[in-house]
Amino acid sequence: MSYLTLKEMPEELRPRERLLASGAAALSNAELLAILLRTGTKNVSAVDLAEHLISEFKQLTGLLEASVEELASLKGVGTVKAVQIKAALELGKRMALSPTAKRVTIQSPDDAASLVMENMRYLDREHFCVLLLNTKNHVISIETISIGTLNSSVVHPRELFKVVIKRSSAAVILMHNHPSGDPAPSKEDINITKRIIESGDILGISVLDHLIIGDNKFVSLKAKGLI
Repeated sequence: MSYLTLKEMPEELRPRERLLASGAAALSNAELLAILLRTGTKNVSAVDLAEHLISEFKQLTGLLEASVEELASLKGVGTVKAVQIKAALELGKRMALSPTAKRVTIQSPDDAASLVMENMRYLDREHFCVLLLNTKNHVISIETISIGTLNSSVVHPRELFKVVIKRSSAAVILMHNHPSGDPAPSKEDINITKRIIESGDILGISVLDHLIIGDNKFVSLKAKGLI
């Protein structure tokens, strides 16, 4: 059986090389996971396999909660890779729960945008993410809700708030990127934001803002008076 390794990808797309050049924060969740996987299958690259894993288990929290056996059952993963994934995620969990772990507090749109800019500005498809906050506006986590096409991403309030409620988040900031580099909001962006805000009001969860990420620039729908 032949495998597509990361070395067989164009150099500018290889996660390891991108990490060395730009730092780990510049990589997407799938790219970081691909470094752990190292190889894909004869039909998909390591990055594609990583994206499939994240989608199959409903984001990183699902991977953390999945058993080694569940991870290993996916084609292209196997026991060795599953163990590596579980070990890496457990280390991250322990670090996050450490008493010395620094709490990031969001006080402005710039604070929120700075957390994702270097990651989301390079993505070639629209990623719809949510920044989860506690009652003191401390960051709980950043979760990817959906991955769309070059021009759009589809997100349903039900799927978004399922993640929010699971993590006991008191408030959220919506985020998605425009691969074109232009963060100007579309009519659809504004409409889906209003739908999510209405759903949040019913659930008692505050939707504080929606940031659209472009190429080293962003737009806050709240700051623009659009929500």
